[in-house]
This record gives sequence, structure tokens and C-alpha cells, in this order.
Amino acid sequence: MTEEAQFVLDAAEEHMNNSIAHLEKELQKIRAGKASPSMLSGVVVEYYGTHVPIEQTSNINTPDPRQIIVQPFDKSSIGAIEKAIMAANLGFNPMNEGELIRINVPPLNEERRRDLVKRSKTESEDAKVGIRNARRQANDEAKKLEKDGIPEDEVKRLIDKIQELTDKFIAQVDKITEAKEKDILTV
Repeated sequence: MTEEAQFVLDAAEEHMNNSIAHLEKELQKIRAGKASPSMLSGVVVEYYGTHVPIEQTSNINTPDPRQIIVQPFDKSSIGAIEKAIMAANLGFNPMNEGELIRINVPPLNEERRRDLVKRSKTESEDAKVGIRNARRQANDEAKKLEKDGIPEDEVKRLIDKIQELTDKFIAQVDKITEAKEKDILTV
């Protein structure tokens, strides 16, 4: 395989890996029944005039599977943190206890579980779209290489390898999603 062809293949693989990493990050935000600090990732707090992730303003831990405790580094920011958690619309009702915020994570009912499964499937489909876009870009690059003088059979091999890579990553997305759905539906 020529150096240019290998470069195209490596770039496609990197894009596909990024899609998988994004999927895993998004699926972490979808709760599967027990409390986890990652449920609050994505919450942005207005902290002294700037918007920062909640992780940079507080210690977040889970003393038990049904509770999240948020301890602000600066006690005066507790109101802003509580407001940010409410604004994130995560389905939580934070309780301000003066020095910390306690969040009781309600158990999931059947309807909520089904909604979370739908959401995980949506994230999965987004990841697949990202992988297919990487394939399309790589195939376009391969066709450009053919115009630049790379032999036709070399380009055909490259396109076949790109398809193999795509199939591998799509299967990986399905496996990750299936595991998350099983986790969500386990009572």
C-alpha cells in the first residue's frame, strides 16, 4: 500500500475512533439506575461571570447508589451550582443543605427506562452517521488518489479496507449500545 493510501486509511480510522469515543462519553451521561458522578458531566455553572463545567467548581461523589453529593469548593457558589443542575434538566431535584447539595436519584420506572433506551439508540445512530461520514470522506480521498496516478487496483484495495474498517466500527457501536441497553433495562 502506498504512503498516500495508508494516510487516507489512518485518517478514516482516527475519525471513526473519535465517533466511538464521543458515543461512549454521551452514553455515560445516560443513567442506568444507580447514581454516578458522570451523570452531572455536561452541567455548566456560571461561576464568577464565566461558564465552567461543574467538575471544576465542586467535589462530586456518590455515598450510595441512590444519591449524589456535590460539595462546592467555594460555599458562596452553591446557589449557582444548584441553579445549573436544575437548568440541565436531568430529572433531578437538588436539595441545598447549606454546605453541600444532595441529589436523590429516583429509581427508574419502566417508561423512563424505555426513554433512556431510545436516547441511547439515538446516540448510537449519531455515532454510525459519523463513521459513515468518515468512510465517505476516505472514499472521496481514494478517488482523488486515482486521479493523481495511483493504480486502479491499489485504490480498489484501499476502498475495500475502508469498508472493512467501517464494518468493524459499526459492529463496535452496536456492541457498546447493546451493553448500555442491557444496563438500562436491568432492574
